[in-house]
Amino acid sequence: MAGIQEFSQNTVLTNPKLPRDTLSSQQFNTLVEVVGEGEIEGSATASKAGLTKGTTAYNNAFQKDIFLNGTQLLRSSASNTAPLQGEFNFQDVGFEPRFGTADQSFISGISNIETESSVGVQVNFDNPITRAVSNTSVDAVRVTISFPSIQKIQDNGEISGATAKVLVQIIQNNGTTTTPINDTIKGRSTNAYFRDYLVNIPSNASFPINIRVVRSNEDTVSPEFTAFSWSSMTEIIFKKNRYPNTAHLALRFSAESFPRIPKRSFRLRGIKTKIPHNATVDIQTGRITYAGTFNGTFKTDKEWHSDPAWVLWDILTNTRYGLSVAESSLDQYTFYNQSVYNNELVDDGEGGQHARFSINVSITQQSEAFDLINQICSTMRVMPFYAAGSISISGDRPSDPVYQFTLANVTEEGFSYSGSSLKTRHTVINVGYFDLDTREIDYETVEDTDAIAKYGVVTKTIQSFGCTSRGQAARMGKWFLYNEQKSGETCSFRITPESGTLVRCGQIISISDPVKSGLRRGGKIKSATTTSIVADDSTNTDLDSTNNATLSVIMPDGSLSTKTISNVSGTTINVNSAFLNSNGQAEAPNANSVFIIQNNTLESTTWRVITVKENSDLTFDVTALAHDSGKYAFVEDGVALPTRTTTVLTDIKESPSNLTADERIVVIDGKAVSKIFINWQPVLGVNKYQVQYRFNDGNFIVQDVISNTFDIENSQQGTYEIRVFSFNAIDKPSAEPSTLTLNALGKTELPDNPTNVTIEPIDDRLVRLKFDQSTSLDVLHGGFVLIRHDVATDGSGTFFTAQELAKIAGNSTSAVVPRLEGEYVIKFQDDTGNLSAGEGSVVIDLPEEQPSFVALVRREDQDNPKFQGAKTNVALDDTGTFLKLLGVGLFDAIPDFDAVSSLDAAGGLSLTGSYEFNDVIDLGAVFTVDFKRHLKSIGFLPNDNFDAIADLDARNDFDGIDISDVSSDVLVAVTQDNPSSGSPTFTPFQSFTNGVYKGRGFKFKCNMETKDVSTNIKVTELGYTAAFSRRTETSLENSSATNGVLTSSGATDVTFNSPFFVGTSALGGLNSKLPSIGIVSVNMQSGDFFELTNITGSGFRITFKNGSSTVNRNFTYQAVGFARGG
Repeated sequence: MAGIQEFSQNTVLTNPKLPRDTLSSQQFNTLVEVVGEGEIEGSATASKAGLTKGTTAYNNAFQKDIFLNGTQLLRSSASNTAPLQGEFNFQDVGFEPRFGTADQSFISGISNIETESSVGVQVNFDNPITRAVSNTSVDAVRVTISFPSIQKIQDNGEISGATAKVLVQIIQNNGTTTTPINDTIKGRSTNAYFRDYLVNIPSNASFPINIRVVRSNEDTVSPEFTAFSWSSMTEIIFKKNRYPNTAHLALRFSAESFPRIPKRSFRLRGIKTKIPHNATVDIQTGRITYAGTFNGTFKTDKEWHSDPAWVLWDILTNTRYGLSVAESSLDQYTFYNQSVYNNELVDDGEGGQHARFSINVSITQQSEAFDLINQICSTMRVMPFYAAGSISISGDRPSDPVYQFTLANVTEEGFSYSGSSLKTRHTVINVGYFDLDTREIDYETVEDTDAIAKYGVVTKTIQSFGCTSRGQAARMGKWFLYNEQKSGETCSFRITPESGTLVRCGQIISISDPVKSGLRRGGKIKSATTTSIVADDSTNTDLDSTNNATLSVIMPDGSLSTKTISNVSGTTINVNSAFLNSNGQAEAPNANSVFIIQNNTLESTTWRVITVKENSDLTFDVTALAHDSGKYAFVEDGVALPTRTTTVLTDIKESPSNLTADERIVVIDGKAVSKIFINWQPVLGVNKYQVQYRFNDGNFIVQDVISNTFDIENSQQGTYEIRVFSFNAIDKPSAEPSTLTLNALGKTELPDNPTNVTIEPIDDRLVRLKFDQSTSLDVLHGGFVLIRHDVATDGSGTFFTAQELAKIAGNSTSAVVPRLEGEYVIKFQDDTGNLSAGEGSVVIDLPEEQPSFVALVRREDQDNPKFQGAKTNVALDDTGTFLKLLGVGLFDAIPDFDAVSSLDAAGGLSLTGSYEFNDVIDLGAVFTVDFKRHLKSIGFLPNDNFDAIADLDARNDFDGIDISDVSSDVLVAVTQDNPSSGSPTFTPFQSFTNGVYKGRGFKFKCNMETKDVSTNIKVTELGYTAAFSRRTETSLENSSATNGVLTSSGATDVTFNSPFFVGTSALGGLNSKLPSIGIVSVNMQSGDFFELTNITGSGFRITFKNGSSTVNRNFTYQAVGFARGG
């Protein structure tokens, strides 16, 4: 059993503030420090020196690693074997270490059970005092003696010191007597003075024992005072706490040196952990080196080291202070590979080399497992993650991509990118680390001068966990700055189970995203051999075989195989050697697996997976961080980051090819408009184009578009200049545009011609015209079908010589019109007034209508002179041949008569005019009459020279024929009154269509109109035909008849139900068309006969006779005449 260092109890302790021989008391404190759970290496100084634990040299070296209030207990320059007293910075300090072994011994004197009993008896020279100890468990006793004072008064009155000698003896039951205390107390004290003596009981002592206190010098009398008493005795039982597996040490120091408990720190080499069987620890640095191949086993004995990989392994697996994770659930090879990387030598920044990652940390407080694991992982750039029911790690160290993704093997959402604001990224990092020399936190400052120049000084202070190296702190700062400035972008996407089960946190993956790169360089494999694949698409995929092109494919075992492309044929990509699986065997990729093409001009982006989350629908959400394989050399050796071309979006793009333009009529919101449709071949990697166009050398109109089409609405007739630029991702245009010139027609193109015009009768007054629907959209939407009639039956009629009959909607395919003899002519008119070039027509030649009575054929153009009726804004032409519209100018307003080609048109034409027929028809009474109009007119140009045309742009035709913007119409007004009376009441004039009218008097007029002052209309033929239809009336219609039978008794007058027209002096001759009457007698006798007299349009007289006598007879009648009066 070893005990903490005791000090001589009879040492005269001097107080410099008191006279030299003055006695004083001194107290000591004993502390026990726990420095580790589990076995530790111990003193750093002794370990580096290779000293053996328990030796004086080891303990002396250990004292160089003890710091009290920041001051080293034993100077570093002192000898480990025989240090000088003056090389101790503190006196009276004792210590005893234990290193946390399972079988370590206890430190005595640091944890006791004490039982004090009072004695209170004076000890004289001839009267020793004895007390018994019967408890065999007692390990020691403390004997306390007290002096009321100790001094000697000299004859001159001065006070000097005195002397007393004390013996403490142990008398065993077997008679063995020992004297462990033989003390001489010399000095003076005018006050009470106490002294303690610790007496250790031999381990084999024979109990009961006696403790005896003896005064060994003679008693003194006044004026010398040295009498003392045995004040008390304390029985002490040592607890013997070994604290197995807990490293601790005991410190004892005097209250004189440390009035307060000092701050303690120790320079130790801590916990020993398992390390691989082929590992060797450098005792100077704690770095691990490996020899041979690791077989998955560990050394039997644990060793101290500074490798964070095996520190993490120990924290995870230790059942005493760790997480108690079963070693069988961890992959020791992953930890081994990380350990190899950790212990590679790198520049320490001070001209030497050290391990890449080391950890030296004192974990003194309980922590959340997650936090502590992440802190340890941070020292070696490792990411912990939970997979397959346990914890695993993935280090950020050089690695080739192990998997790849394109839009073909992620869900339809594609890839989502995010990053922090550049202005908030830090440009200066202060890294805190523990300086072993100063034993304080120091800071290493790392700056990114380029970033400072751009964004200014943005400072962040971080603490490097377990770091005691300035060089390692500097690398951490540089790594942090790199990640903030160069690796702040994340990519998120969702994948299906076939990929999700293969991707792990920390893995490096490649992504070919056409949205980000500007080109589609990846897709799915349709079929494959060991040396070729067939791609899913060649139209939209850049299958490039130049510039050192490579092809990467996912093999059936999930590994990635990359080969050099030898050539591309269509969608077939051939490589220079066979694809290899993870076992190095040639194998063909599976169909529907993913391929990626890379070359010097465009590489895929690389990413480090940081999270993989499984969803309830069996998909996986992946988040990855931007990765650059050159960052390791950049951080550790200052090598410049390599330049990688991962996008062509910033390249200046080629201008679009195959630029075309096509003008068409389309329907928008029910309206036909003219549009120019511009198309071009898309440029790979371009998502924005700029279209510039101008009309007839005007200003260019600029429009940005994202597709490869553009439309110009409401195009006009004229020249369009079109040019299209391609824009890259940073909004830079192509060097030159694609250009095109288009001579547009606008809506001046004529409609299609009517076809398949047919006619079908409805009755003797109406017919239905049928024709094919127009194919011109501007006719169907907003246009019209124009129907005209020409009296000619020989097919010589034209649209412009025919008279307007009807104007119906442009989408019509039929029309009901009056049944007229002659030619029906049809044209299509679009919504701007353009007429179809051709026309459709059908001729109807009616048979002579019998029986009917044509009472009048009136032709105003056949009078002599012609057109003698009332004229308003119309006049005969100079030859008296036709009617035309008059000018509205005045003679006084004509400045130059010589310049006027036609006085009729001077000052411009009247746009409208009318001609009222010279005669009014009087039928003599109200009758139904069948009128048919006769009208022939045509437009003409009264001043057919350029100088006389007011608006050339409005002129559609310069040939002097085919004028469609003029019209004429015949109108009729009807009265029931005698038109010859003073004030007959006529209806307003209404359009005259062939048909049956009822009235007594009729008057007619012709309206003429032009829509263009440069065009006039000539009416060459104008008139009508009045006819009366044959009508039959029988006695069945007579209200006086009984069942159609009348009775004659003498001369009987019969009145027709409706009068007949019999002619007037102006219409066929007075009574020239009396009705013919047929009589059927119902009961005539032999010799009977009848006479018809007084026949008029209103009735007749019948007389039945037999001989000369009148008789009564029954009869029926049938009257046949013309028209119906009343």
